[in-house]
Amino acid sequence: MVSNNLRFLFLSILLGVVSVQSSAQIRKYSNEFMSIGVGARGLGLGNATVASASDVHAGFYNPAGLVHIKQSFQVALMHSEYFAGIAKYDYGSVAVPIRQKNMTVGFSFFRFGIDDIPNTLFLVGPDGSLNYNNISSFSAADYGFLFHFASKIGKIKGLSVGGTAKIIYRKIGKFANATGFGIDLGMQYRIKGARIGLMLKDISTTFNAWRFNFTDAEKQVLLVTNNTLPKNSIEQTAPMLTLGVGYQVNIKDKVLITPEFNLIFNTDGRRNVLLPIDPVSLDLSAGMEISLWKIGFVRAGVSNMQRYYAEDGKRHFSVSPSVGAGVRIKVVEVDYALTNLTSISGSKDNGLYSHVISLRLDINVKSKYGKNYYQNDSYNE
Repeated sequence: MVSNNLRFLFLSILLGVVSVQSSAQIRKYSNEFMSIGVGARGLGLGNATVASASDVHAGFYNPAGLVHIKQSFQVALMHSEYFAGIAKYDYGSVAVPIRQKNMTVGFSFFRFGIDDIPNTLFLVGPDGSLNYNNISSFSAADYGFLFHFASKIGKIKGLSVGGTAKIIYRKIGKFANATGFGIDLGMQYRIKGARIGLMLKDISTTFNAWRFNFTDAEKQVLLVTNNTLPKNSIEQTAPMLTLGVGYQVNIKDKVLITPEFNLIFNTDGRRNVLLPIDPVSLDLSAGMEISLWKIGFVRAGVSNMQRYYAEDGKRHFSVSPSVGAGVRIKVVEVDYALTNLTSISGSKDNGLYSHVISLRLDINVKSKYGKNYYQNDSYNE
């Protein structure tokens, strides 16, 4: 069992590396909507949860963490808005442990979209007059359908692996759409208070096959206005590796303090991050959670470390901070986060701050084993 799992993990890594090297279609920042983060807990921690993720949100951050769920199943929902409410981000997920086989399965759904975009292609008539009745609207939305699997590794206590199969659908009104597929792999290891996590996103080199559907009239308008007609193409997302290290301090079972650091290796070339190198750039995120009696939570994190030039011509260094809090009442946990999507600017107060609220339900179904799994904390095993 252990040998087969390790062979599968090694083969997947090898295939991912080969596909990156042989591809000429890698595009920087492809499928970025899949990197925003999910759940107010993770967003409040600056998405630094690869090593500590252990609830239903682990399907996104590190599917290996799903094995730590103690309930019969968990459900999570989230809604957030970005760019002053212009873009809306919705997320839902469910995870179900299969205890007899020491494994967990799950499903997640994403939608990141901008609605009611004016279509002004036919605003100007052939005679140059403006006809506002010709203005229609459309939506540009990205969808993600994720299927998760996690399992403990044989007799190696504290070690678990997981994987995610991703189906991606992107649509820009009636003009264009894309479908794609990708695979993520994760690993977690826990020994006493130490947490170690490894996440390999898009290890299969996730692709999107774009198709464009302009009518002859729309094509004519685009050509007359000096626009280039797009062609059907394949967009590929390069793998990203994240290494997470954390440690949990337990103070008499009343206060739990869990700091974590994540090193993020992007393989799509030079990026404006902590250490910009071609072809692999290194970024860093960090977060810390304080749990009070496993009922109240306080969180803070930093991410998105970048350099920019201010109006005075000097080079500056910026980070995106985030803070959050949560409360758990019986089977319900409500979390809140204030996040800064990006702080690239010549002005210190031009960040794109967003309020995020998420809900998690811990559902228990009576079993023949007679155990109340809710008494075990799903974050802090």
